[in-house]
Amino acid sequence: MSVKFPFFPLILMVVLGCNPKPNEVTHKYTNTLIHETSPYLLQHAHNPVNWEAWHPEVLERAKQEDKLLLISIGYAACHWCHVMEKECFEDPEVAKVMNEHFINIKIDREERPDVDQIYMDAIQMISGNGGWPLNIVALPDGRPFWGATYVPKDNWIRSLEQLAQLYQKDKPRVIQYASDLSNGLHAINLVEHNKDNDLFTLEQLEASVHNWSQYFDTYLGGHKRAPKFMMPNNWEFLLHYATTQNRKDIMEFVDTTLTRMAYGGIFDHVGGGFSRYAVDTKWHVPHFEKMLYDNGQLVSLYAKAYAVTKNELYKKVVEETIAFVEEELLDESGGFYSSLDADSLDEHGNLKEGAYYVWTKDELELLLGNDVNVFQDYFNINSYGHWEEENYVLIRDKHDEEIAKKHGISILELQEKIKADLAILKKERSKRSKPRLDDKILTSWNALMLKGLVDAYRYLGHEKYLTLALKNAYFLQRAMTKKDHSLYRNHKEGKSTINAFLEDYATLIDAYISLYEVTFDEQWLQNAKSLTDYAHQHFFDKESGMYFFTSDEDQSLIRRSIETNDNVISSSNSIMANNLFKLDKIFYGSGYGSIATQMLKNVQQDFGLQAQGFAHWLNLVLYFNQDFYEIALVGPNFKLLGQTIGASYIPNSVLVGTVGESGLELLQNRLVPDKTLAYVCIEGACKLPVSTSDEVLAQVGHPEQD
Repeated sequence: MSVKFPFFPLILMVVLGCNPKPNEVTHKYTNTLIHETSPYLLQHAHNPVNWEAWHPEVLERAKQEDKLLLISIGYAACHWCHVMEKECFEDPEVAKVMNEHFINIKIDREERPDVDQIYMDAIQMISGNGGWPLNIVALPDGRPFWGATYVPKDNWIRSLEQLAQLYQKDKPRVIQYASDLSNGLHAINLVEHNKDNDLFTLEQLEASVHNWSQYFDTYLGGHKRAPKFMMPNNWEFLLHYATTQNRKDIMEFVDTTLTRMAYGGIFDHVGGGFSRYAVDTKWHVPHFEKMLYDNGQLVSLYAKAYAVTKNELYKKVVEETIAFVEEELLDESGGFYSSLDADSLDEHGNLKEGAYYVWTKDELELLLGNDVNVFQDYFNINSYGHWEEENYVLIRDKHDEEIAKKHGISILELQEKIKADLAILKKERSKRSKPRLDDKILTSWNALMLKGLVDAYRYLGHEKYLTLALKNAYFLQRAMTKKDHSLYRNHKEGKSTINAFLEDYATLIDAYISLYEVTFDEQWLQNAKSLTDYAHQHFFDKESGMYFFTSDEDQSLIRRSIETNDNVISSSNSIMANNLFKLDKIFYGSGYGSIATQMLKNVQQDFGLQAQGFAHWLNLVLYFNQDFYEIALVGPNFKLLGQTIGASYIPNSVLVGTVGESGLELLQNRLVPDKTLAYVCIEGACKLPVSTSDEVLAQVGHPEQD
């Protein structure tokens, strides 16, 4: 449903470009953000604007004083947030207008996605687009009536003065507009309880993928557009679809996409890890910030793709991405930090996007000497790899074989040369001013990284990845989980704060299920069940059959959102539905499966023309329309057998195991003394037990066994 509102001509949103200015820090002013832990909020603690954090008492004061709210939302790695801070929020003239007419609230969108969701919907209804910084003017009760993204200083002052005057002179008009907008915000978030008995079929899914495929960039990978976001859930579903439906054309597209992303400048060839998105069609020039949630999901994706293809490039991407995360984002507690900024200081001391990552031709010639010709061919230090001014962003577009042949060396020699060259560049880059670190620890993003580590261990077999995963899981259990099985959202400097959202529960449940499948330690499975039951009690909406984003124990703003569209991170409801489906296979009689079924029915009407926006949901369509296997392992060597089976990509399965007796129904009455047996079951009905991984793979129809 699309709802748009006309708006007052005198205060239309203005969005103009600008260049960053030098990073000037002053402590002439200090506001209440100094008491917060979010790096983004602390960046604004010395602005002359009287910023306050999002707290109930601030909203209550606004009502008492009948003062408009000015709500500005961003995040630490946001380039244009920094630009607007420099131009507007550090300026005393701007601050005077803001402080006189508004109660000013700064929000870290990563800490408070619940607030960000609502105001992002609002600005999209007002203007048709959105982004960050997200600036909203709202009534004292939080209902919005104006919004803009980046606005230059003069337009910002003029707009705020007009808004303040309008509220004083024509308050009923403003209140009516805010009321209409709030009604629209409710309307676009409604999810109806679909009473249709039919689930989406494989034939319908095939048609959906066909419609989607019209947007595939089969040469450069991804979708035919710029900017290009990596969208891990899109390619992970298509990997699932291609392998289970034997679609070689889809698998070829997935391979093209993953190869081009790994070749592109969006991947940091020097230090590992991915940036958030590419501004062009060839994955070349990134928006340089590096986010934990992207890298966690991409580790999972590339590990699974490696399991299917045995492509060494994918394995290398997994290893180098984890190495980056471990080097730059790992806290000594076992938690992972959130991001690295896009901006850093250049050689002139100016804050500039990408300064840490780019190279000039002269620099490369000086550093690499005789090897520079091979390196320049390999990473396109030419018109293809040129960015702006004299700067190049490293990008590949040829296979190793082609480069090695051109230079008359072996592939191994080439790889050793490039490895040595990149080590030189990494050492040189370490002398540069590093991007700022957002060192808050978020439950959901850590859960995505945890799952990435588990999948890396499962499909690559490196024991250190499991060690890292367990350290993170114990941290989340210790620091982010309360005694009643509820979660915290945020952790910083030893302190956990903010009640978690559905995204936190859903991603952590998913990670715990995956961790159980490689360790067979039932505490992780029981943790997943406890979190599921808590989420059902406090987030479930009986009317729609979906889950709210916020708990019933937290104060809601305008509405309790229901998140269904899969974005760069899959929607909390789609992750939850997948979790419920899998847990239903393990905990018989739980009723989880019927909830997952209803959730799928509620959103499936959108799959036909918007498949890419529901990619994670589409995994459920495959689960419901094909055999889903419960693989139960019992006996003294069950862990070794499980490790061997688990290394094969079998998305339509859950893996459980024990050495002897277990409380899990799937594992009961299976023990045969001195034997390790595998039982492949569908809905609890099992095939004859077998004792080798090859026999298991044959029973589940794994393509390697066809």
